[in-house]
Amino acid sequence: MTFSLILFYLFAAIILYGALQTVLAKNPIHATLHLVLTFCVSAMMWLLMQAEFLGITLVVVYVGAVMVLFLFVIMMLNIDVETMRQGFWRHAPVALVVGILMAALLIAIFVAPDTNLSIYGSLKDISADYSNVRDLGMQLYTTYLLQFELAAVLLVLGMVAAIALVHRKTHNPKRQDPAEQVKVSADENRMRLVKMKSEVQTSATQPENLENVENNA
Repeated sequence: MTFSLILFYLFAAIILYGALQTVLAKNPIHATLHLVLTFCVSAMMWLLMQAEFLGITLVVVYVGAVMVLFLFVIMMLNIDVETMRQGFWRHAPVALVVGILMAALLIAIFVAPDTNLSIYGSLKDISADYSNVRDLGMQLYTTYLLQFELAAVLLVLGMVAAIALVHRKTHNPKRQDPAEQVKVSADENRMRLVKMKSEVQTSATQPENLENVENNA
């Protein structure tokens, strides 16, 4: 057993542990931290497979941006954990069945003769001038162009749907309509300035005012 294979099994065990704790953790902050652990170890797995660009992207995008944002939001919302977990065990059997079916499907795909994973063999050392970014870009924009464009359209539709769901029309908007402003009449609806004579409080009237205040008290 080589050192790379030992690292593979070690990373795989940590990924399974982090994924399970993400679902089973009672505290949402702990669940988020376990998901961060899963992403970081998954990035190490990509590095072990000589896909440095994917590993760095996973850490920078998901761990450095998305998960940190999730963690801040969870800490600021002060979520009631007991209320959130009320229906957990009621839906647990359905989730278990779905998980078993997905695992069985993945195993069936891997052991199928058409997959033929044995032709890939062990990883070979790549040359120093090899670029993961160039190879990945060539695959995305040539072999998987249709799938890549469909994924982009789905992401845009998801963003538009999220904006449409949170956008609510208010009956008392804090804005001024120019079309309504020009409809006012000069006599009734406009503000009128009134000149008033200023009143100056002299020092002679101050003791009288103080005596009136004391008498009223």
